[in-house]
Amino acid sequence: MNHDNLEVKMSFKLNRLNVFVIGSILALLLIVVTSVLIAFTPIKEYIPGYSSSKLKKTANQLVFKVDSLEQKISMNQKYLDGIQNLLNGNVNVTDVKSIDKSKTVNTTNLVLDASHQDSIFRHAIEEQDRYSVFEQATKKNEIVFFAPVKGEISNNFNSKNKHFAVDITVVNKTPVKAVADGTVIFSGFTADTGYVLILEHVQGFLSVYKHNSSLFKEQGDLVLSGEVIANSGSTGSLTTGPHLHFELWSDGYPVNPLDFIDFKK
Repeated sequence: MNHDNLEVKMSFKLNRLNVFVIGSILALLLIVVTSVLIAFTPIKEYIPGYSSSKLKKTANQLVFKVDSLEQKISMNQKYLDGIQNLLNGNVNVTDVKSIDKSKTVNTTNLVLDASHQDSIFRHAIEEQDRYSVFEQATKKNEIVFFAPVKGEISNNFNSKNKHFAVDITVVNKTPVKAVADGTVIFSGFTADTGYVLILEHVQGFLSVYKHNSSLFKEQGDLVLSGEVIANSGSTGSLTTGPHLHFELWSDGYPVNPLDFIDFKK
């Protein structure tokens, strides 16, 4: 109603039915809007019982990471068990790959003379591979071992007695050098073998240095061939005097260091 001239602008009539219908429509509309907001907006995260989509995504990522970590832990544990067995000398002789040099091959009946056609073919191949990139890359991977110390051998390599090393008698605190470029994978103290260093080299080689009096390298350090890594000594319960207990392993199997290194002065 216009208060100036009392003209009626709009009029409506209320009764129980109108109030019920309008109230029902408003309530239904409110329910629909609330449902849409809960279903399609982040507001639902504030309602107990609902988790956020970001939380679900993070949980899934953590599940995959935990699975990967379990696999890595299992692999690392197997690797550490192998290193522990190496330190304690718990290697079965039947598992050791050894080359019996006493076995010889009878070459009296072998024909080693190349035919004329074979000689021509070899010459052609040699000319093609003279500047081969593959050959140069192969030569770069060759490994030459450097003597860790010079001295007299007091105990030789013997796989039957499970002595997978050579013992070199030296003066106490003689510098011990790395036999080749590599990475320190173990640096620590054991009750039986004293201060121990283990280096990992290319082509699957491991070198082990036991009974040292002190260590100059830590796990993860990179060392160069001939670099001083420790001082010799007589630490550990299994030692009989100042010496270096040196082991050389290839692809997980002990090999005789004398086949690769000359320890004589």
